[in-house]
Amino acid sequence: MAQNTNGATRVGSLADLKERGCLVVSGDHGPIAVFHHNDKLYAVDNRCPHMGFPLHRGTVNDGILTCHWHHARFDLASGCTFNLFADDVPTYPVEVRDGEVFVTPYRERHDAKEHWLGRLQEGMEQNINLVMAKAVIALVSEGVDYREIVQRGVLYGTRNRAAGWASGLTILTAMSNVCRHLPPEEQFSALYQGLLHAARDCAGQPPRRDLQPLATSDLDAATLKRWFRKSVEVRDSEGAERCLLTALSMKLPASEIVDMLIAAATDHFYLDGGHTVDFINKSFEALDLVGWEAAPEVLPTIVGQLTRAGRAEERQAWRQPVDLVPILRAAFEELPALVAEGQGKSWRPTERLTQVLLGESPQEIVAALNTALREGATPAQLAQEVAYAAALRICRFGTQNEFGDWIAVLHTFTYANALHSALQRASSPELLRGVYHGAISVYLDRFLNIPPARIPTDREARAAAKPEEMLEQLLAEIDTRQQVDGAARIVHRYLAQGHPTAPLIRTLSQALLREDAEFHTFQMLEAAIRQYEQMPDQPRARDFFLAAARYLAAHSPTDRARQQTARIALRLHRGDALYEEEEAA
Repeated sequence: MAQNTNGATRVGSLADLKERGCLVVSGDHGPIAVFHHNDKLYAVDNRCPHMGFPLHRGTVNDGILTCHWHHARFDLASGCTFNLFADDVPTYPVEVRDGEVFVTPYRERHDAKEHWLGRLQEGMEQNINLVMAKAVIALVSEGVDYREIVQRGVLYGTRNRAAGWASGLTILTAMSNVCRHLPPEEQFSALYQGLLHAARDCAGQPPRRDLQPLATSDLDAATLKRWFRKSVEVRDSEGAERCLLTALSMKLPASEIVDMLIAAATDHFYLDGGHTVDFINKSFEALDLVGWEAAPEVLPTIVGQLTRAGRAEERQAWRQPVDLVPILRAAFEELPALVAEGQGKSWRPTERLTQVLLGESPQEIVAALNTALREGATPAQLAQEVAYAAALRICRFGTQNEFGDWIAVLHTFTYANALHSALQRASSPELLRGVYHGAISVYLDRFLNIPPARIPTDREARAAAKPEEMLEQLLAEIDTRQQVDGAARIVHRYLAQGHPTAPLIRTLSQALLREDAEFHTFQMLEAAIRQYEQMPDQPRARDFFLAAARYLAAHSPTDRARQQTARIALRLHRGDALYEEEEAA
């Protein structure tokens, strides 16, 4: 039995320790293994930092302690690991007094935050999900603000992928936006999923090569914007990046940088199925989280994707059987005059506009947008109307369509959401072109609503039920494969009865984050939350959550391997003995 003497814990006699090789005593932070090896004494935390297996059941050879569960190896003297998947094992002072061995049973770690930020970095570098999960759990438990954790992930992702911004950083930014709707204890899953996708994008990739701004000192914003757009036009990524870096070095306002980038994106039609504008917008949302001072590192990563992007005017769907390009280009020539005519007027959306956007005539769609501008609609208002129409395409998506067609309607919605956000940062006739691109994409998706799925009515929502019961039922419905319409009915009933949205957002987040979700599902939830928050007409705003519930239900359940890793990390953080269940099984 260990005894405490003047702050130290008696382990046993030196003779007994020599004979047995290792003894285990209780410490302030858990069990401590005290070893006698090569006539020296060592004390380490008895739990392997990888998966918690008792280290006293390991092997010591030539000063190296090996855990027998996953063969992690440690320098017995310092506790440092040879295997980064495991982390270093804490050590303790040990001494001999009159033939008795004593260990100091507590340790002070003043640098816990920096330690776990370092482990997060190592986890991303090694692309090890368990390491990232344990680091995020520890950082959240230390009270570290989620934005500081996101900053590490964003900067790692931007520096370590030569090809630039991709889906991983988009997921990380989207889930970081969702974090503000979650209590701290639930933010872990969102951060973990985002970070592992960012790390996965960088795995095996070369790092970025930094370019320098142009040395010219007498440039103005208009000239840089023109040069930037010309570089993108001829797919010259290096020229475009240097123009962008020059604009940033000149400390141009963020609104002018947004205008430069989105104008180049809307010089062509619906780049890369909407991803390009979404990536640009997400790069600015990432800067909202980590700080504008990181713009020279973050924003250049989207240039390569912008110059490489496929242009919709080169696709048959935009040219046959109706050539949509000349219809839009004719409208674009009128945009400055239409915006000027609408100045000072107040405009409100109408059901008629929604019907036209969901209609069969591209000419009528363009004419309706022109009329709205003439009557005082702002570009941001029109972008939100297009986003709403795109959400209705998801609400009415017929499940008899091919499963892969879900992504087509999803792309239009997330594009419109991104453009709406961008237009709240900056506005110009060039950016306004993107609204028309989005509206035509809604038009092209029309066949995916034939026949349309039925949207629930308020009459169906009258049956009373406790809100918590409805949310539990929603999780169960999404957990059952392809219960698309059932999930939508529960969400509609919940909202129609006037229950608060915060628990619904948390439930939908839980439904998403327990899955091995693919890129687009993360986009769907975050965009639905954002659009719901900004839609002033609450009855219509419900449809954003209906769309999200249908999409989530269509893409669930999955294998949930990531959730298993997260569960292991949480149990290790609590100090559970995972190996006991393993042995019992």
